[in-house]
Amino acid sequence: MILFVIIALPLAAALLSLVPLGRRFASSVSLLAQAASFALAVSASLQVAAGHPVIAVAGWVRLDGFGALVLLLTTFVALMAALFSWGYAAGHWTDVGRIRMYYLHLSLFIFALTLVPALAEPALTWIAIEFTAVFSVLLVAFENTHGALEAAWKFIALLFMGATVALLGFFILFWAQETSGGGPYTWEGLRAAAPHLPLPLVLAAFLLILVGFGTKAGFVPMHTWLPDAHSQAPSAACALLSGVKTTAALYCILRLVPLLPVGKVTVLMEVVGLVSAGVAAFLILQVTDYKRLFAYSTVEHMGIIFTAAGMGGSGALSAAMLQLLNHGLTKSFCFFAAGAVLLVVGTREIASVRGLIRTSPAAAAALLFGALAIGGAPPFALFLSEFSIFRAGLAERDYLVTTLLVAFVAVAFFGILLHVNRMVFGRPPDGDGNAADPGASHATTVLRLPATYVLTLVLAAVPVLVLGVYQPTFLHDLTSMAASALTPLTGAMP
Repeated sequence: MILFVIIALPLAAALLSLVPLGRRFASSVSLLAQAASFALAVSASLQVAAGHPVIAVAGWVRLDGFGALVLLLTTFVALMAALFSWGYAAGHWTDVGRIRMYYLHLSLFIFALTLVPALAEPALTWIAIEFTAVFSVLLVAFENTHGALEAAWKFIALLFMGATVALLGFFILFWAQETSGGGPYTWEGLRAAAPHLPLPLVLAAFLLILVGFGTKAGFVPMHTWLPDAHSQAPSAACALLSGVKTTAALYCILRLVPLLPVGKVTVLMEVVGLVSAGVAAFLILQVTDYKRLFAYSTVEHMGIIFTAAGMGGSGALSAAMLQLLNHGLTKSFCFFAAGAVLLVVGTREIASVRGLIRTSPAAAAALLFGALAIGGAPPFALFLSEFSIFRAGLAERDYLVTTLLVAFVAVAFFGILLHVNRMVFGRPPDGDGNAADPGASHATTVLRLPATYVLTLVLAAVPVLVLGVYQPTFLHDLTSMAASALTPLTGAMP
């Protein structure tokens, strides 16, 4: 029952947001719905961590450790997005109808995202993933500018071509299971049937789903929609796109890992992951838009997680699951910080932002915090998970992969801090476009952020910092369960 309520709450918020009861009604409904959804997700996750899977409909709607981890991430980021949107909507649109439409699209997007980890049947999960694409493209195009519409069309073209490819993969996967004697067509049913599945069909299905959903996860070279969409969508939508939507697609791909043979396939996963991490790291160096900067960082981290999953071994898989959670939390914070900066300076161009610490200390502090956290600096959450991946790589004697991964993470860290340092501490240009004289006196107006922006940044920063030094027992149990869902059952290696 609890799963149905978690799924129904954002859908109810979407419908209620259309009720014409004032400017704040849709904002209030969305915030209350997401708060209730997060509270229920915590309750469900505690139950799963205690060893009791949450089952709403056997074989259809079920929450295990991996699903609970993703659901917990989804509902928390959704709550932060709803809180951030309170001030964002009030400051951007005066038309009440426009605000209602924004919350309708946002709530529908969140509804689709919560469906993904709650569904146990792969075909239904494919449908849920496509719902996330349909509802998110409405947010990408919401500003109705030339850039937003262009990004939305690219988004549609690439993601729906990926959907067709992935659907063929799921058909072949179903065929493979029927060939092996049938059984429940669920994630756990496929894992149990792994020893009997025809290997050529499994490999064909995996490659098709990797290409199809890899487009949605942002793997190189299918990543080109991602920076465009993230630069045009509202900041709260960007937090969900980058922190949750890409994670949901990766979640579906990783569900297939227990069906794969070790060796060449895991090497393929490492190659795909390293290419994504490496290409994104060097693209970060030359980016000119700070929202695109964080978008390329998403591509990098998707690659890191996939590389870690390809390493195999319990240590690497646990570290990959921890990285998946920490990246979602940290990246959503980064886009909230980017939204605060955009409110203050009115531009996304990195070169146009200098001396932010003097213009808006709160926005500057948030941006610097986000840059250090997403770069993997201690004591933030991503430092712990990335260090765990490197340690697991060395334990698996995967020296070349680990060395390349360390190098790419270092390049990305340097690139992010290079840009953000200039934005926060750089000298603002004078009227001729030259750096201002440091000895000159300039009156600077300090701009304040809306209270909901500040509250969102504070609340979203808490897990990013806390999980770098302390991991609650139930989260440790969930990451361990999620890692075990990526390993074959006893004797189930094809």
